[in-house]
Formats: sequence, structure tokens, C-alpha cells
Amino acid sequence: MTSKVLLEVDVRGVATITLNRPEIGNAYDAEMLAALIDGLTQLAGDTAVRALVIRGAGRHFQAGADINWLARAADFAPDEAFAASMATTRAMQLLNEFPKPAIAVVRGACFGGGCGIVCCVDVALATPDALFGLTEVRVGVAPTPISTHMVNAMGLRHTRRYALTGERFDAAEACRIGLVHEIVAADVIEQRVAEVLDAVFLSAPGAIAVTKASFLAANGLMLDPREMAMLAHESWTQRNSAEGREGTAAFREKRRPSWYVPPT
Repeated sequence: MTSKVLLEVDVRGVATITLNRPEIGNAYDAEMLAALIDGLTQLAGDTAVRALVIRGAGRHFQAGADINWLARAADFAPDEAFAASMATTRAMQLLNEFPKPAIAVVRGACFGGGCGIVCCVDVALATPDALFGLTEVRVGVAPTPISTHMVNAMGLRHTRRYALTGERFDAAEACRIGLVHEIVAADVIEQRVAEVLDAVFLSAPGAIAVTKASFLAANGLMLDPREMAMLAHESWTQRNSAEGREGTAAFREKRRPSWYVPPT
């Protein structure tokens, strides 16, 4: 796998995916998404793998999309722009439908697509310093590749608030609205991960896979190709719009976007 995503499997069958761009908060780009898709596909079919843990290298979990990549993607031709959005949509689908228990360990920043990852796992643990935000609208883009998963995890009411305002919120609020399951002190979070994994190993892997698939399928939470294409299309067209270009430019230039109206 690329060095932007590290993959390890221990002797017990615990796979760890580490998002590895700590210098920019593990922000994702096309290469990271491709590696994540490959890794999840590989691990899903490996019968020796019993569980998955997702982490971020360094101080932060995942700070959303790489703003420089977003700016470049705004100039992609339609086919390439659609493929870029489909990569995000596909990575999230694979994680959401991953046939083994998936655990996220969230420290520091968790914005945009990082929140999407957290919405797609089965157990989400956060340290008290974790900071969250569904911040796509702040840069003129739409979080459609993760939208269904946000609603599934947090409910429509909370998703509407935070995805439309782009407000940041702390770990306590993330726990209250259902984005994370537990807040665990940094010095004991690895012990808590070990406890959750031990509970997983007491459960039959085949029964886990059937149970998880049943929950998703019976409640209409598995995306079909048409739905994925629609989400990806909405994503790339907004990213390539005038708003998308202005929003990413404003972020890079550290200024307010043109649509901001200051209080009188």
C-alpha cells in the first residue's frame, strides 16, 4: 500500500489502517482514497481478519479533503471529476458495509470526510480533545459522498444542523448526537480498544457478518450503483461550480469567501 495509508494485521487477526499524512492532518487525496479502497477490499475477503481499527498518524484523526487536491479537482474534466467523487463514495461504502467489526480511534481534528469515516464504523471512540466538524459547505462543496452515512449515524436532525452550518463541536457533543459512542481519556483509550476487541473475539465471525449485513440491508442502508452515481455526481458538480472554486480559493488564501455577509 502507499505510504499515505499504512496497513498491518497482527497475529490475532486485528487489522489496523493508519491514515498517514500527519503533516496535513491526514487529509485525503486521490492516492489515499485508492489505497483505502484497495485495503478495505483486501481485508474484507481475508478470513484471517477478525476486526479492523482505523487511526490517524500524529496528533489528528482525519481533517477531511486535501484543499490543494480539491482545488486541482475543480479543473478536472467531467469524467475525471466524477471519478474523484466516486472514489470517496466507494471508500465510505466499503467501510460501512465491511463484514467485520470496525473501530475508529479519534484524536484531535476530525472534519469532513473524517466524520464520514466515523459514521461508517461500528464502534467510535474519541479522546476528550477530539474536535469535529462537517465543514464542506464552508469551502463551497457538498458532503454528498458521506451524506447517507451521516444521517444513519446521527439522525437527520443533527445532520441538518451541523452539515448546513459547518459549526465545529467537541467530543461531548459528538457523543450526545451519536457520532461517537464513548469519550475515553487519552492515557487509557488503547486499553478500551483492547476491551472492545476482546468482546469481538468472543463473538462468532460468521454470525457477526450476517448480523451486520442484515441490519444494513433490512433498513435500506446499503447503497446501490444508481444511488452511488447520484451522490458522486452531486459532489463533483458542486465542487466544480463557481462556489466550489471560490470556497477553496478563500480557504487557501485565509480569507472570508465572497458569499459571507458580516453582521451589521
